[in-house]
Amino acid sequence: MKQRKPKLGQNFLSDESIARRIIDALGDISHCVVVEIGPGKGALTRGLLQRARSLITVEYDRTLTTELREKFSTAMNLEVVEADAVNLDHRKILSERVPAKLVGNLPYYITSDLLLSFFKASACYSEMVLMVQREVAERVCASPGRKEYGMLSVTAQLYCECELLFIVPPEAFTPRPKIHSAVMRLIVAPKIDMLKVEEGPFIEFLKLCFSQKRKTLFNNLRQQHPSEHTQEALRSAGVRADIRAEAVPLMTLAAIFNELKKRI
Repeated sequence: MKQRKPKLGQNFLSDESIARRIIDALGDISHCVVVEIGPGKGALTRGLLQRARSLITVEYDRTLTTELREKFSTAMNLEVVEADAVNLDHRKILSERVPAKLVGNLPYYITSDLLLSFFKASACYSEMVLMVQREVAERVCASPGRKEYGMLSVTAQLYCECELLFIVPPEAFTPRPKIHSAVMRLIVAPKIDMLKVEEGPFIEFLKLCFSQKRKTLFNNLRQQHPSEHTQEALRSAGVRADIRAEAVPLMTLAAIFNELKKRI
């Protein structure tokens, strides 16, 4: 029989041992509501149902949604939601059952959009265990000074403590992708208050800092700020004028942001 061609670029997890490791990474979920993003054919779903108090799966593909409802029709602790996870109203589907835990094998082609949507909804969750493209996980978890460190790194680390757990080879999926994946754990720990920054304006500031990676932080900032103010802010934060943004920790970027605010 000819295998049904997967829609939307999906690569379905087929390695049961990897599925168990992902679920194990969530810890004790016996009293938790868990939201699973992109359950696909249910590789994680069955194990999650056995351990979680309640499971909400969010699947965009209508055919897969129907299959999931049929496959797990007897599960009393399962709710299957057919929705676009990028635009999902997390608080609505959780019905105030927060904080929950989030898990999923994210589609490669919308990984960044999904992650940004999860960060916006981070107040709904205590923890996220996500499988993504290896390069994306390395960027999310990168430290200042590493080539992977950039806008995605600082955004993720503004909301979470990030840890790359393990690498997943292509043969763990059907069909096999051409790249490796990785599982990362994000413990929700927002730093907005600690850094004393305004969330929206600070995100825009970070975008400016990383807008052109080959330029120095000073040159990126002076696109919107007077050179004199930029020099003073960098000096007050103890940062050299020739440094690039990828070498600057989040806390120092926040200090520069706050110094610039004083000069507006």
